[in-house]
Amino acid sequence: MIIALGSDMDAPLVQAAAKALGERGHEVLPFGPVAAPDAPWPQVAIQAATAVAENRADQAILFCWTGTGISMAANKVTGVRAALCWDAPTAAGARQWNDANALAISLRYTTEAVLLEILDAWFGHSPSNEEADAACIRFLKAYDQGR
Repeated sequence: MIIALGSDMDAPLVQAAAKALGERGHEVLPFGPVAAPDAPWPQVAIQAATAVAENRADQAILFCWTGTGISMAANKVTGVRAALCWDAPTAAGARQWNDANALAISLRYTTEAVLLEILDAWFGHSPSNEEADAACIRFLKAYDQGR
């Protein structure tokens, strides 16, 4: 899989994510200071999310201090469903019930151990086949198309 990896700062947690993604066999498409200096969080989020929306990346993993801003900005891109996840169960649910295609993580609160648990859950779950869950995603996609 190609993973758009974006952060507004080149923090050790971002480097740990890049390493973990490579070890899992994913190709990393970098955005923000991991690729070039001085990129503010809205720009990083929009660039990485656009890569997902344009099918240049399969998913995105995004970091900022709280994770909130980068998730809000990513969700402005049509076709992107970014989820701010602070633990593995939240990441599993975001993939399973929300078919999230962008994972937002807080640099402030996330340890490397928790990051690895989140990545395990994120990549260990697929979207639900339940009709009620699929109907919710269809609704979101239809709403996206109407904007």
